[in-house]
Amino acid sequence: MTRTPHDHPDRPGNTRSIRRRRGLTGLVALPLVVLLGACTAAPGSTTDGVAAPPDRFARQQLAFGPCAGYATSAADEQVFAADPRAECARMQVPRNHDDPDGPTGEIAMLRVPARGESQGTLVLNSGGPGGAGMNFAVTTAAALAQSPVTERFDLLGFDPRGVGASTPAVECFTQEQYERGQARTEYFLSARGWTEPDAARLAGQCAERSGGEQNLAHVGSRDTVRDMDLLRTVLGEDKLRFLGQSYGTRIGALYAEAYPQNVGAMVLDGGVDPQSGDQRRLQQYASFQNSFERMAALCAPNAGCALGPDPARATERFQQIVRPLLDEPLRDDTGALFGYDEALDAVLGVLLSDATAWKPISTGLADLRSGDPDRFARVNRAVGGREPDGRGSNQTAANLAIGCLDEQRKNPEQAEQFRARIYAAAPFADPGRGPAGARDACEAWPTDPDPAYPFPDEVAGLPPTMTVSLTNDPTTPIEGARRLQQTLGGALLTVDGDGHTIAATGANPCVNDAVAAYLVDGRPPAEGARCAAIR
Repeated sequence: MTRTPHDHPDRPGNTRSIRRRRGLTGLVALPLVVLLGACTAAPGSTTDGVAAPPDRFARQQLAFGPCAGYATSAADEQVFAADPRAECARMQVPRNHDDPDGPTGEIAMLRVPARGESQGTLVLNSGGPGGAGMNFAVTTAAALAQSPVTERFDLLGFDPRGVGASTPAVECFTQEQYERGQARTEYFLSARGWTEPDAARLAGQCAERSGGEQNLAHVGSRDTVRDMDLLRTVLGEDKLRFLGQSYGTRIGALYAEAYPQNVGAMVLDGGVDPQSGDQRRLQQYASFQNSFERMAALCAPNAGCALGPDPARATERFQQIVRPLLDEPLRDDTGALFGYDEALDAVLGVLLSDATAWKPISTGLADLRSGDPDRFARVNRAVGGREPDGRGSNQTAANLAIGCLDEQRKNPEQAEQFRARIYAAAPFADPGRGPAGARDACEAWPTDPDPAYPFPDEVAGLPPTMTVSLTNDPTTPIEGARRLQQTLGGALLTVDGDGHTIAATGANPCVNDAVAAYLVDGRPPAEGARCAAIR
């Protein structure tokens, strides 16, 4: 896993095998109002000031067929083959929606048809930024195999522009750089110092390996939102039904802002705070500290806990284990260097899981004490999605490119101040060398940002939406989900428990029922609705 200066990467297609106790409070509410009088805008017309695409894009026919040739990794090949119903297609899009006569790109997508008579399409986004979404349709169809959602709706996952099988895809690094642990874009939460030439070198690599600066100019979230409305039109849907998790909730919120009249239903799972970028990210780091402390408390009673028997000293013990890697990195079973940043990567990656999956942190730290980084290295490889043959996820690069367009940028002084605030919010991640050397990874980016923040205080004209949040989510804290729900004016389903996102996992029957009631029957959760954790 590579951390970025924007949003903590998600785990596309992540499912949880644990079972949770069913418990639901007050989910019955009035049916969702369907605004049948609001029709889809004709191709070439304008909706709320956003120019609709011309006919040659809006009237294209998607040629769904076998998915051979779409996978960018062996892992995706296995996922795509897991459901014989899966079918794939590509949609032509203008690279610059404001210049529809210019160069074009392609959005790759995978559809799993409904088990019964289809009532339309549910479009999915697995998160990111930079997360591929085609495999998410297959894993969600499997996780919700008995749900009315998969009986009534085709599930469609797509790789957003710049990502995965969509073209042109963003890339910044060579396979050798990935293997050596040099594919890093994090200039804030890192032990390393960076310079102005480092930032310029990174931007130059990304432009060169992505086919030119022009291919970095239109991969932001607002560009993807316009692709989504084109997809809605091409699919023949009057309204968009959408389920997005983590960063996918940002995409959903931006769509709601741009096309409120085209929203049919939205499930926003692990809601990203729609307001200030800095405060949102500091909340994320504080939530990781909370999860770290919860993990330490669960570990402490066990003999051999690497963090010791006193949770109050867990941060100190953790630093004693990982800080020596700053000066004396190890080598993993592939020969790659494994240092402080890699150890922190692994711990953050595991903390995104449910508490029942936190045990590898203690065992991995115990291994590190004895000079063996292999367990944590395997965690990082699995999360990063890179494979020995050079194929794999481009999420690290795409995350950077999307974030550089979505976020306001910092000068070096602001970057160092922000790093200091991060260490204060998450002291377990503090390498002990001060904030000097922090820089904004987008400092030398060749194109100006089109910020996705701050978001309007409210969006008028929306039908009820559904936001879902776990109470102890470490990367999209529940406070941000509450603000997202307030901004969109919809319903909030609170779910007791740890981990990051739950609606597409099928792990909690209470959540499953609530999502189905909303999407299929048009009944959003009632005020104060809550699902208990499954123990």
